Amino acid sequence: MRVLLTGSAGQVGRALLPLLRERADVISPLRDQFDLSRPDELAGKLESIKPDLIVNPAAYTAVDRAEDERELAFRINAEAPRAIAQWAAPRGVPLIHFSTDYVFDGSGDRPWREDSTPGPLSVYGQSKLAGDLAIAEAGALHVIARTSWVYAASGANFLKTIVRLAGEREQLRIVADQIGAPTTASTISQAIVAMLPLGGDGLRKTFEQRGGVVNLVCAGETSWHGFATAIVVGLQSRGVKLAVKEIVPIRSDEFPVKAKRPSNSRLDLTLLRERFGIAPPDWQQALDRELDIFQATI
Repeated sequence: MRVLLTGSAGQVGRALLPLLRERADVISPLRDQFDLSRPDELAGKLESIKPDLIVNPAAYTAVDRAEDERELAFRINAEAPRAIAQWAAPRGVPLIHFSTDYVFDGSGDRPWREDSTPGPLSVYGQSKLAGDLAIAEAGALHVIARTSWVYAASGANFLKTIVRLAGEREQLRIVADQIGAPTTASTISQAIVAMLPLGGDGLRKTFEQRGGVVNLVCAGETSWHGFATAIVVGLQSRGVKLAVKEIVPIRSDEFPVKAKRPSNSRLDLTLLRERFGIAPPDWQQALDRELDIFQATI
């Protein structure tokens, strides 16, 4: 089994790489070797690699910068997935792609289902939705895993930002009116591998019978303020010395950013459990494991 994994330097790609290597021959090209910002070149690259499975966590994820770089965001998040899916469809090569809670408008307080009506508020969300639709339109065998609030013990993410700020400042002001599920890259990667009977007809049948969009996040919910508080408490309980004394909850409009974020990023996990038999850990359990990993590196 020959697997093409994009974005292996990113959080999800980095977590997926060793797990996939246990079960398959993995090709993980560098960004300049498989450049999603050049979608016209991807079919030729794919023809050279000839993968049996494509896993595509690579994406343009600079949410605020995307407001000024719309064309680039759409090339990477929409046109590149379209090109990959158009190559994969006639060859029967399955594709795993990753989506986001940002495809929704954040209204209400009920968890979003896979078939909920999208309404992205930002260029980033629009570009990711366009990629989801392009893959479906191309007719490729696919699973689109919709995630939220992804982080890991390494890389650039909310956890690492809070660690840094809590070490420098006595007071943190964190948004408390956006609700979602912080999700570790390891939770995502373990679930993806659990979905895959890596082998020929079994793989294709899995995508034929269970393919489509599926929400893949940790269980439970919290706010960014709740997430930050849990990070700080977890670090302090592990003996990490921090400067922070107060974590103040604020409204989104008190922390202006260029791109609007959804207030409700809850994602319903019913389909993940029913279709694949996967029950992700609670976000707090996953955070504890990630903090243990982080502590081991300091």
